[in-house]
Formats: sequence, C-alpha cells, structure tokens
Amino acid sequence: MTEAEAKLMQQHAAYWKNLMARGLVIIFGPVADPKGVYGVAILELEEEDANGLGADDPTIKANVGFKFEVYPMDRAILRK
Repeated sequence: MTEAEAKLMQQHAAYWKNLMARGLVIIFGPVADPKGVYGVAILELEEEDANGLGADDPTIKANVGFKFEVYPMDRAILRK
C-alpha cells in the first residue's frame, strides 16, 4: 500500500467510525476474501440514504477505482 493509499484508508475508516458514532452503522470492516479484500458495512437507517452515505465516502470521492453497492435486508433477524 502506498502512502497515499494508506492516508485514504485512514480517512475511509474515520468516515465510517463517525457514522457509527452517530448510530447509523452497526458494524463495518474488511473482509479477507482470498479473491480480493473488500469491506462490508451493516447500517441501520430510517431517514438517511445508504447510497448518499456511500457516495460521501472519501474512497469514492477520490475517484481512484473504489466502488460501493447497497443491498437492503428487508427481513433482517436481530439478536435480542
């Protein structure tokens, strides 16, 4: 990882930690897929727009090849 990439990843993590502190993110982090590492975030939203949150991520705004996808969980089962 280059110095610029490391700085971008720090900004990315800070962005999602801030969303977590606001109560919008339940969990997030990297997935160690042997085919290639990527991240996953599980959000709990009422009025916030998941697509808007993804678009505001510093890695997306940097326009250096990162992307995000949103998939709703219409029938999530939560631990009590």
